[in-house]
Amino acid sequence: MRALQLARIAAEAEALRLRYGARRGAVRVVLGLAALTFLLSAIVFCHVAAWSRLRMSWDEPVAALILAGTDLLVAVILALAATRSSAGRVEAEALALRRRALDHATSSLTFSALVTPLLPLATRLLKRR
Repeated sequence: MRALQLARIAAEAEALRLRYGARRGAVRVVLGLAALTFLLSAIVFCHVAAWSRLRMSWDEPVAALILAGTDLLVAVILALAATRSSAGRVEAEALALRRRALDHATSSLTFSALVTPLLPLATRLLKRR
């Protein structure tokens, strides 16, 4: 009975860990897509700035280059935020709880698995006396 409770606790802890991991993964995907959007914007503005540089006066291309640089900076910040996302406290505790519960469950199953075959032998020995 205790082994089943520990296995249930381990399963709940694993489900919690997977849920938070999926949530973290979704946030990373959204931040990565936002970074990609800003990176593409920066590339477009760099091309527009180069074209404007050739065609117009110096004022408008500088503004386009500033805008492209700003987009690039935002893309780098979002990409760093996406890559730095790691397992949170709840996920780590759930993983530790699952490991402890499974360790205890296997140790209790191991003990019962060892004792069960010895019971008939012990009863035979007691009957002989």
